[in-house]
Amino acid sequence: MTSVNLLVQAAPTATCTPDLAQGPWDFDTVPGYGPGASLDDVAPPSAPRQGALPAEYRKASDDELHARIVAAREALGSRVVVLGHFYQRDEIVQHADFLGDSFQLANAAQTVPDAEAIVFCGVHFMAETADVLAKPGQAVILPNLAAGCSMADMADIDSVEEAWAQLEALYGTEPDAGGRVPVIPVTYMNSAADLKAFCGRHGGIVCTSSNAETVLEWAFERGQRVLFFPDQHLGRNTAKKLGVPLEQMPMWNPRKPLGGSSEQELLDAKVLLWHGFCSVHKRFTVDQITQARAEHPGVRVIVHPECPMPVVDAADEAGSTDYIRRAVAGATEPTTFAIGTEINMVNRLAAEYPQHTIFCLDPVVCPCSTMYRIHPGYLAWVLEELVAGRVVNQVSVPADIAADAKVALERMLAAKPKVRA
Repeated sequence: MTSVNLLVQAAPTATCTPDLAQGPWDFDTVPGYGPGASLDDVAPPSAPRQGALPAEYRKASDDELHARIVAAREALGSRVVVLGHFYQRDEIVQHADFLGDSFQLANAAQTVPDAEAIVFCGVHFMAETADVLAKPGQAVILPNLAAGCSMADMADIDSVEEAWAQLEALYGTEPDAGGRVPVIPVTYMNSAADLKAFCGRHGGIVCTSSNAETVLEWAFERGQRVLFFPDQHLGRNTAKKLGVPLEQMPMWNPRKPLGGSSEQELLDAKVLLWHGFCSVHKRFTVDQITQARAEHPGVRVIVHPECPMPVVDAADEAGSTDYIRRAVAGATEPTTFAIGTEINMVNRLAAEYPQHTIFCLDPVVCPCSTMYRIHPGYLAWVLEELVAGRVVNQVSVPADIAADAKVALERMLAAKPKVRA
């Protein structure tokens, strides 16, 4: 199947913005997330910016960039490992030593203790996580520093600290008769390192879409309630699956006193959901599922749990990116799949499993704005700089933050995802 990048270049009017056909370097110096699914989100002033990419990489052809990446990989050998997220464009994925979701790549980062550099083809919070888990002396490199995450930016440390202060004033800090504290903080992997550190300091944990159910069970064993940030939809869908009533899952809006709820609503709450979301998965709708079923009788609809609850409820199944991949790989008979997740992954599955009919629920090509910034030009640049003995775009988490974040991340890694048939 034609790569998403070529689809965008060939028919830009079929994308969510025709600007996607341009090189990411055209947007790296501009405030915001650039073209794609996060275009309408507001980026904080503190969002990292990428410096100018040398002209030789901007002007190089796709074939030339590919050849330069291959040559640099051969020169570096085992000194470097490249991690690639499922949502990366095909032109990047083909160079990855490990391909996976955030949970799998967090584990993969720990399996290469002898590598001098980890090149993380993902987004900023993933590179931070790799740095926290890396061995001393390992450099973690993000090919494009402007590859952030709009969802992660919807929860910042100041807002979370303020929310926590309000909750402590309401709930107190004393455990109940069963030893459970009033509230446990749980942050999704899609968050900055300082929020992971916050959870580490306050008895909390990190989760991924793969192990969110296991993590919530872990938290309920230790706390009467959970403060879940930044993605409301993953929190709601997972808690609902565990039997938590919707009326016990109030939204926490950081711009309102007590998050916009009454004291009684917060006292009755089991899960407090932060007002955050993924712009990619917010695009999927119940109407798209209805249309898919009308046009493809017997279609199997699978969506990511970052989708809104009505979409998850209307689908046949919901699961992490790895769950979606395994569901397609495990289908023994030719099947029609309608999938609600990022377009690069859906197209790749369609190419890998031609015996199935696989299409994205959203008919408009609209990649994750920030994942799309990892272009082969940036990968070639950081690798050739390593060949020359220079480390560029290193992501380093301060030691005090890293220590607390590692506590929460190690709890996450111990919370194994549930095996689903």
